[in-house]
Amino acid sequence: MEYVEFYNENKMPIVGLGTFRVENDEQAKETVQYAIENGYRSIDTAMIYENEEKVGEGIKAGLESTGLKRSDLFITSKLWLDDYGRKNVADAYQTSLDKLGLDYLDLYLVHWPGMDEEVMIDTWKGMEDLLKDNKVKNIGVSNFKPHHFETLLSHASVKPVIDQVEFHPYLTQEDLRKYLQAQHIQMESWSPLMNAQILENDTVKKIADEVGKSPAQVIIRWNIQHDVVVIPKSVTPSRIKENLDVFDFELSDSQMEQLDNLNEDKRVGPDPDNYSGHNK
Repeated sequence: MEYVEFYNENKMPIVGLGTFRVENDEQAKETVQYAIENGYRSIDTAMIYENEEKVGEGIKAGLESTGLKRSDLFITSKLWLDDYGRKNVADAYQTSLDKLGLDYLDLYLVHWPGMDEEVMIDTWKGMEDLLKDNKVKNIGVSNFKPHHFETLLSHASVKPVIDQVEFHPYLTQEDLRKYLQAQHIQMESWSPLMNAQILENDTVKKIADEVGKSPAQVIIRWNIQHDVVVIPKSVTPSRIKENLDVFDFELSDSQMEQLDNLNEDKRVGPDPDNYSGHNK
């Protein structure tokens, strides 16, 4: 496994397991356990996914079956908009911990910027409180654009370590990537495979043939070579293994450029500028 290093010198695996749209059932537990048993060290969930209980059971089972320690894993969850506001953050965080059956998270994210700048800033103060109280290892954000950061950073005493955003060859977010690089804030990609849409692209399939890998592996490798943390979601054992088998090949500069050139500024998720949380 390869790791990225945050500006605070903490590290995170560059590939993890996403659990968005994974039901809170035995399959979720078995999926997480299987992932840990097969080399995954990073698991991503969120309060709004409503699966923290079974994800937590899978973490526990994976630790027991492998003999790994909790400190060997990197677990992420996220604060939902309903719990924004400094006074609400600690309780929401504890609720997620209780559901997951954990004592701490490695990363806790503000899930969306929201529509109210003052609430966003006040919420971040609550995230900073968690960090100062040594309750969480790292704090970050999700779905923030540069202008959201400008507002946040003018009031923050601790900078987010990461921004988890939609990122794939149809949405390359070049301006955001440059901004985050300049700020030494790590970028992380959710929905990297676009719910499998991108896997049908002819360029992606052509490059997959050239390197002898699957289209999914090509996209995950493209993320890695852009220094972007990537959390592909799957509940299929063979695909879970395949998605991690991406460290024995490299895409050429030409192949990277071909994938970059697929950009259409096309989203599969909401635009953060007008998202208030009424749909997940």
